[in-house]
Amino acid sequence: MPSPSPSRPADAARAAAPTRAADAQPRSLRLEDWLTVLSMALLALITFANVVVRYFTNSSFAWTEELSIFLMIVLSLVGGASAVARDQHIRIEFFCQAGPAGRRRRLAQLGALLVALLFLLIAVLSVRVVWDDYRFEETSPGIGVPQWWYSIWLPVLSLLIAARAVGLYLRRTRQSDAQYLAADAPPPAAERQP
Repeated sequence: MPSPSPSRPADAARAAAPTRAADAQPRSLRLEDWLTVLSMALLALITFANVVVRYFTNSSFAWTEELSIFLMIVLSLVGGASAVARDQHIRIEFFCQAGPAGRRRRLAQLGALLVALLFLLIAVLSVRVVWDDYRFEETSPGIGVPQWWYSIWLPVLSLLIAARAVGLYLRRTRQSDAQYLAADAPPPAAERQP
């Protein structure tokens, strides 16, 4: 016997709730999570080593600043990819959370498309920077390694963010308005962590 169709929006949201966990998050964010942990750990170790050396010798490692800046950029881009994939990127909630479910879902789709386009543009434009660094044999100021070793990660991680934004767009396209509302709603009090 088929189940009765929900008659109210709250019933529709409850009916779509089992799919909330599956549709709200992408299948795997392990790559972003591990890159975040690795970047933070390396950043902490490098900074700690520099502080200890400076304390005992009154001088510091010249290369730590260069690597720290690189790791902070990687951390920002990887965190951006994770935020886009989890649909936790910055937006103006007044516009995104107001109005009917269809409009809210379309705004979420538009936001995901615009993020994808922006980071595709950044990836394309930054390839020129990488090529110039490689072609002119630029070296980094602190260590003296080829500069493109650092700059190559901007187009790569920008493409990762664009791919996550396209994935978010596709998830929002496959959802009905009721599923979008259920996925966008905060979890019930019983599911919240203390």
